[in-house]
Amino acid sequence: MSDTRRRVKVYTLNEDRQWDDRGTGHVSSTYVERLKGMSLLVRAEADGSLLLESKINPNTAYQKQQDTLIVWSEAENYDLALSFQEKAGCDEIWEKICQVQGKDPSVEVTQDLIESEEEHIEEMPETSPLIDLPSCELNKLEEIADLVTSVLSSPIRREKLALALENEGYIKKLLQLFQVCENLENTEGLHHLYEIIRGILFLNKATLFEVMFSDECIMDVVGCLEYDPSLAQPKRHREFLTKTAKFKEVIPITDSELRQKIHQTYRVQYIQDIILPTPSVFEENFLSTLTSFIFFNKVEIVSMLQEDEKFLSEVFAQLTDEATDDDKRCELVNFFKEFCAFSQTLQPQNRDAFFKTLAKLGILPALEIGMDDLQVRSAATDIFSYLVEFSPSMVREFVMQEAQQSDDDILLINVVIEQMICDTDPELGGAVQLMGLLRTLIDPENMLATANKTEKSEFLNFFYNHCMHVLTAPLLANTSEDKCEKDNYQTAQLLALILELLTFCVEHHTYHIKNYIMNKDLLRRVLVLMNSKHTFLALCALRFMRRIIGLKDEFYNRYITKGNLFEPVINALLDNGTRYNLLNSAVIELFEFIRVEDIKSLIAHIVENFYNALESIEYVQTFKGLKTKYEQEKDRQNQKLNSVPSILRSNRFRRDARALEEDEEMWFNEDEEEEGEAVVPPVEKSKPEDDFPDSYEKFMETKKAKESEDKENLPKRTSAGGFKFTFSHSASAANGANSANSKSVAAQTSPASSNGSSSKNATLTTAVTATKVGELIQSSCPRFREQCSNNEI
Repeated sequence: MSDTRRRVKVYTLNEDRQWDDRGTGHVSSTYVERLKGMSLLVRAEADGSLLLESKINPNTAYQKQQDTLIVWSEAENYDLALSFQEKAGCDEIWEKICQVQGKDPSVEVTQDLIESEEEHIEEMPETSPLIDLPSCELNKLEEIADLVTSVLSSPIRREKLALALENEGYIKKLLQLFQVCENLENTEGLHHLYEIIRGILFLNKATLFEVMFSDECIMDVVGCLEYDPSLAQPKRHREFLTKTAKFKEVIPITDSELRQKIHQTYRVQYIQDIILPTPSVFEENFLSTLTSFIFFNKVEIVSMLQEDEKFLSEVFAQLTDEATDDDKRCELVNFFKEFCAFSQTLQPQNRDAFFKTLAKLGILPALEIGMDDLQVRSAATDIFSYLVEFSPSMVREFVMQEAQQSDDDILLINVVIEQMICDTDPELGGAVQLMGLLRTLIDPENMLATANKTEKSEFLNFFYNHCMHVLTAPLLANTSEDKCEKDNYQTAQLLALILELLTFCVEHHTYHIKNYIMNKDLLRRVLVLMNSKHTFLALCALRFMRRIIGLKDEFYNRYITKGNLFEPVINALLDNGTRYNLLNSAVIELFEFIRVEDIKSLIAHIVENFYNALESIEYVQTFKGLKTKYEQEKDRQNQKLNSVPSILRSNRFRRDARALEEDEEMWFNEDEEEEGEAVVPPVEKSKPEDDFPDSYEKFMETKKAKESEDKENLPKRTSAGGFKFTFSHSASAANGANSANSKSVAAQTSPASSNGSSSKNATLTTAVTATKVGELIQSSCPRFREQCSNNEI
């Protein structure tokens, strides 16, 4: 055990019930033959003489206090205490005592205390003598510095030193010595004063801070902290605080106490953040009271400003006055930014009252004025973030009202989106923050629903009509030619952020985002980014598609199969080759999900169009599993068809069509059905047709005859030996449900592509077959003709 750990002070309680210091020494636990047991021995630090020899009695009540103090009574009116310099030494001796008495070292008292013992022990911290401070003289500075440094490891000694410094007015005397040392250019003395003042700060006592941070003393405290012995040249903190940092009163502050509190808080914050070194893991709690001091100062400032209605009204009047010049407006907005930042120190109830006051005064419309200035816009955006965190509903209500009076370009929420898009930071730190705010605003989880109105439907209608085009503009502009127009790192980061937000929309907005994706053919544009040289952007695009497929929504599935949107994903997988990386794993996981969830329409489409290119991938069983699922479903459908009498087959067919209609009607009956157009027109209700069974039989015969003639258009093999597909389907093909006739849809669709839920129906969309069917049932089956023309079977 090191000497510092074994170093203790021995105290005894005198007749006047005061603790006497018997000296400083080093403690050990040793078996003493004369006492017939384990004993505590303390030998004097100066000459090695025996200060204490005390047998550890099995029945004596020992008490451990404040991590560094052990107190007990050996006889009536004879109480002892050991004050350790370090906690580790105290813990070691405590374990020895508990071992002798057979106690768990986690206890704080080894035996039940009698009343007199409790009184003696409780008096120890209060009645123990203060530390004797050396006289405050230049030649004593080194001794004072050593004393202050030595007490930091002992909580009880820190308390004693703090009390001594407070009682004797010692800090002001030290600061007078600082002025003397500076005048004499006494570098050694200045270095000692740095250690002393820093140590006093680490005593963590609010009463000392009140003295040190007063107007009279604070600049001298800062001056002492300039002379760090580890620096070749002293810092110039006082020069910065007095000359560089200027205090601007946007509106004259008449309250002198408020002005003094603002100055003090700024300077103390500067000391904590700039001057003092980052505390080590052993010092992290030393400045907790300093943090609290700053915290309560900020609470007072916000409360005093909030209560001064005349002051706030004047600030708002100038902020909203169009005659206010740009520099003044910038100062006013920055004032509110700091004001909102300080408000975070308030308790929740007081913070609510603060933001309600700002909202009542008109903070949101005030933010829109002067947004052309970059600094004003940046500060206004920060204020906006505080308001969103406080009440998303309040912000949503404002922007919806604003839309009735303003153009889309100057809407506050669109200004925020533009801020995100135009962030000049190479790492897009501001854009990430703003993206989080937008996600909060469009999150249905924090939207209110009352009997009279539904905030979710109202705000989402507003957002998709007025804001979504601003958000997706960079994405659509960068994918206009089926290739990435710009593929630099910063653009890729921005597009990744936009895709993250769109992916959030897919997960949380059902109708609105579905309508937007299909009307804009958005997924096709997103999948262009699979060609990006930045893998993280390709993964974002893939994640977007994965979320869509994860919904297992047949409307999305038909959109994907009609548009042949697996093509860029499979191309990316083939281009990736044999590299085993995140992109490879993500693509495999997408197809594995389809296989495990048994999404029949997608399985049929993948197998019929891409299996020849994928069957060589054998390091996973995913694609063989897809083929197996496909064949099992095909066999099941054939068995089902063969087992049903021909007279009943029409009923089965008609039931499938009606099931499809029910699926569509369920979608249109969702919560968000108030606004927007139907993505896919619902199929007309089935009419009882007497000749429908015969038409179906004729159609099946024609189909089987044609199947023997048609050949699959296999993908061409690239020079590397893999397969490459042509990504050439148009947006109108992807939105095939809007097509006017079956021939145009069929001509744009792969001969074997699937457009329904079963492989049996997948082959009905070939151009020739569709034409034959049209001719065959032109006069006999209008219901079937209508389904074919809508490409729904």
